[in-house]
Amino acid sequence: MTTVLRPPGARPLRAAFGVVRIAIGLAVLAVSVAVAVTIGPADIGVGDVWSAVASHLGWGTTELSPIRDGIVWNLRLPRTLLATVCGAGLAVCGAVMQSLLRNPLADPFVLGVSSGASTGAVVVVVLGAGGGVLSVSGGAFVGALGSFALVLLLSHTLGGTTDRVVLSGVAAMQLFSALTSFVVMTAADAETTRGVLFWLLGSLSGAGWTEVWLCLAVLALALVVCLGYARTLDAFAFGQDAAATLGVAVARTRLVLLCVTALLTAALVSAAGAIGFVGLVLPHAARALVGPGHGRLLPVTALAGAVFLVWADTLARTVLDPQEVPVGVVTSLVGVPAFVLVLYRTRRTR
Repeated sequence: MTTVLRPPGARPLRAAFGVVRIAIGLAVLAVSVAVAVTIGPADIGVGDVWSAVASHLGWGTTELSPIRDGIVWNLRLPRTLLATVCGAGLAVCGAVMQSLLRNPLADPFVLGVSSGASTGAVVVVVLGAGGGVLSVSGGAFVGALGSFALVLLLSHTLGGTTDRVVLSGVAAMQLFSALTSFVVMTAADAETTRGVLFWLLGSLSGAGWTEVWLCLAVLALALVVCLGYARTLDAFAFGQDAAATLGVAVARTRLVLLCVTALLTAALVSAAGAIGFVGLVLPHAARALVGPGHGRLLPVTALAGAVFLVWADTLARTVLDPQEVPVGVVTSLVGVPAFVLVLYRTRRTR
C-alpha cells in the first residue's frame, strides 16, 4: 500500500479554496436572483428589488408604488426563490442517488416519486378527490409518498439490493404513469387536460411564500443529513461490499438516504411539478468542477442547480411572453445537449 505524503499546508489550503468556491457560488446565486426578478414587462431594476426586500424585512422604506412592490414581493421574488430551492434540491437528490445506486443515469425520479405525484395531482384535479380539503400540491405529495412506499415494499420483498430498488422504481413509475393517463383520458375535458399537462411538465407559476418556506425547510433538513453522510457516500463509490468492510451499515444508510431524498423530491414535485434533467445533469457538471468527494460535491451541486433553474424559469416565462412555457420543457431542451456533452467528455477522459 502506497502512502501519499502531502505538504503540511495542503489541507488548510484546500479548505480555503472550498470556502472561496462556495462564496463565489453564493454571490453568483444572489446576483442571479436579483437580476431574474427584474426581467419581465414591468420596469423594475435591481435597486428596486433590494429596496422592496429591505422594506418588507423592516430594514427601511421603499419608494416603489404598491403595484410594483407587489410584483416584486408577491409575484416574482417567491417564484424565483422557489426555483432556487427546487434547483438546489433536485440537484442534490440526483447526486445522492447516483452515488447511492452507483448509476450515473439515476435522478431524483428513479424511485417513481414524480409519477406518484402526478397521479395524486390528477386524482385531485380531475376526480375531485379530497372533497376540496386536499389541494393539488397536497394530492401530489400524498401520491409521491404512496409511490415511494410501494417501491420500498417491492424492493424489500425482492431482496433489497440496489438493482432491485431501481427495478422497483421503474415498475412503480410505469404503474402510476398508466394510472395518470387512464384518469386523464377517461374523466378529463380538454381544458382540464391542458392544465394537467402544463403542471406535469413542471411549472413555478403558482409559487407563493408558503411553498418557498416549506420546501426550504425540507431542503435544509435534507442537506444536513446528506452532508452528515458525505464520507459514507464516498465509500459507496467502491461498491456496497467495500463500504461494508469499511464499517458502513449499508442497509440502514441506504434506507435513510432513500427516505430523505424521496421526502425532498416529493415536497419539490408537489410544489412545482416534475422538472426533469436538473437532478441528472448538474451532479455530473459539479463533479467535473470539484471531483467526486461529497463534502465538496453536494454544496457545489446545490448552488449549480439553483442558478441553473433560476435562469431556466426566467427563460420559460419570458421567451414566448405573454405565453408561458413549462419550465420542465426548458430544462429538457437545455439539459439534453449538456448531458450529451458531459457523456462525451467522460468518454474522452477514460
